[in-house]
Amino acid sequence: MVSSHLIWNIVKNNNAYLMKADNIKKWFSKEPGNLPNLASFKYSGLIHSKTIHIQPTADNKGFACVTKRATKKYKPGKAVIKQEWKSGPRRSLLKLRKYIVGNKYRKELTKAALRRASAVLQSQKRAQIPAKKSNKKKADN
Repeated sequence: MVSSHLIWNIVKNNNAYLMKADNIKKWFSKEPGNLPNLASFKYSGLIHSKTIHIQPTADNKGFACVTKRATKKYKPGKAVIKQEWKSGPRRSLLKLRKYIVGNKYRKELTKAALRRASAVLQSQKRAQIPAKKSNKKKADN
């Protein structure tokens, strides 16, 4: 078994998901399982045996939390657990927090997972169209 620190030192500067820019100090990453899309050891979904990935559901009425099991690391078909929450924003975020903290599944990613889930739920809201104001002038008496 190879250490995650060794894998990170190999892939941190060159991988298919890395987005580099010369004028930006931070590098970004598009890999699945990277919640804030930052290229860093803590958030990398490639190197850790346990990852959390938040994505919208197929019907765009909630979000799904996809977690990777550490024990089934080399069996990709059995390594993924998918939970879906559609019961409203507050309740769904509370359930996600309890799922991560209660199962002791990478507690340090709780805040980032809640932010990603909140952003997914915010993107699914319908746009509010403001009511048109009438431009009728009142007749002076």
